[in-house]
Amino acid sequence: MINAGAVEEFLYWLRTGGVRLGIIVTGSLLLVHLLKLASDRVVRAVTEQGNGQVSEQEKRALTLAGIVKTVGTTVIVIIATMMGLQELGLDITPVIAGAGVVGLAVGFGAQSLIKDVIAGFFIILEGQFAVGDVIKTGEISGSVERLNLRVTILRDFSSGAVHFIPNSELKVVSNLTKEWSRVALDIGVAYDEDIDWVVEVLQRTGQELAKDERMGPLILEPPEVLGIESFGESQVIIKVLVKTLPQRQWEVAREFRKRIKAAFEKEGIEMPYPTRVHLTRIESLPIEEQDISAQL
Repeated sequence: MINAGAVEEFLYWLRTGGVRLGIIVTGSLLLVHLLKLASDRVVRAVTEQGNGQVSEQEKRALTLAGIVKTVGTTVIVIIATMMGLQELGLDITPVIAGAGVVGLAVGFGAQSLIKDVIAGFFIILEGQFAVGDVIKTGEISGSVERLNLRVTILRDFSSGAVHFIPNSELKVVSNLTKEWSRVALDIGVAYDEDIDWVVEVLQRTGQELAKDERMGPLILEPPEVLGIESFGESQVIIKVLVKTLPQRQWEVAREFRKRIKAAFEKEGIEMPYPTRVHLTRIESLPIEEQDISAQL
């Protein structure tokens, strides 16, 4: 037989603690859903802009949106779990104390994880790089697809490989697309060429590039021909610099190289290239023919 007192007590709990537990669960799910909606809305607002350019503030917003969603969801789940256990009549004091002891033990065994989190915090706080930037660290380079407190995820441009790098391993990072980028070209010409004329042709080609309807908006400052950079074995190296929008330096560089080659061909300016010479060894004549040649 079912104890009437137990049933009455359970029904009373449903009317009091059960309602509160339901509110806790519903409220936590609603908060997580709203957090996800807000984060996705920020990402969508940035990625759907028509000009295809992302400012430093927008990159930072993308990065923070992902971190806030992850950290916020974790905090909401932990708090909701604690409140739910308390509503079920469980004393959470031993749980909190045990969590503190376990956390201390884990802290000693997970020092690398703590270093990753601290490094990630300062990367985000100082704005060293953000989602969408192109960075290089060591021998690895790529676009930052995701950044959180523990790990940075890069997408390699050449192979498409995804690199997962703990934040504490990012000792020296080069940000190739922070605020603006630069094209640096080393143009080689033959020693016989008139350098002043070559510089004039490069300047004219750069001005035409900056005025182009498609390439002009990508260039922040007119191309600058610095002059002779160095002397090679068979060529004189001339340095050319172009300041561009972030992440557009490769596109501008490819178009600039094509135009320089066309201009040099039109003006008859020689660009040295390696040549290969094959030497064929001719074996000596037979002894009989050598004797006849000696008699003659």
